Amino acid sequence: MFNTGIFLPIIIIAGMAYSILAKKLTVTAAFTGAILAVIIFSAAGYTGLAMMTAFFIMGSAATSWQEHKKKTFVPVEETGKGRSALQVLANAGAAAIAGILILYYPQLNYLMFPAMAAAFASATADTLSSELGMVYGSRFFNVISFRPDSCGQDGVISLEGTLTGIAGSAVIAGIYALGRGWDISFLFIVLAGTAGNLTDSVLGAVLERKGIIGNNAVNFLNTLTAAGVLLQLELLLR
Repeated sequence: MFNTGIFLPIIIIAGMAYSILAKKLTVTAAFTGAILAVIIFSAAGYTGLAMMTAFFIMGSAATSWQEHKKKTFVPVEETGKGRSALQVLANAGAAAIAGILILYYPQLNYLMFPAMAAAFASATADTLSSELGMVYGSRFFNVISFRPDSCGQDGVISLEGTLTGIAGSAVIAGIYALGRGWDISFLFIVLAGTAGNLTDSVLGAVLERKGIIGNNAVNFLNTLTAAGVLLQLELLLR
């Protein structure tokens, strides 16, 4: 029974209803997420769907946690609103691309499945490190210069936030391992997710802060980078 998609409609409808009613996603974003969920499930089954769900739950919880404190650092327009369809695509688009490649080229499953996990690990790490770093971070540094910088600014990191991001990547890697078995891919996913998260900070400091690219582009590129790093690790070190 668990090898079929019998629970998929229930999970998707429940997720859409919650995300819309709780104002986590706009209606358009919820439908976009549902389409991505179908792609990911078709390619990676309940393990893929579990990784996507874990990212959404952890990201939503982290965003809501101590929200009143974050308003000191984050502009009002970035808080209290449901995420848009573009934000959903930015965070889960790279994982969906990996899923599409699995569907069209099943022989690449051994590479694209962990790449999908790495993309979700990076998205999770980015969200947790930025959202919880603002709450629990004690010292904040520019990721390029390592000089003290303002909390909440693009390209600014904290030790606490970075460690939280690594933990988030490990959760996604653990879900992958539960579904596919425990091997070196667990470590690769954590490393790739962390690399993607740091890439997000570098892009934020170098490009986003200067207005060259926006946050959605940064989020998509960090997940794509994580998938690329994972592929290199799998091909070179396995």
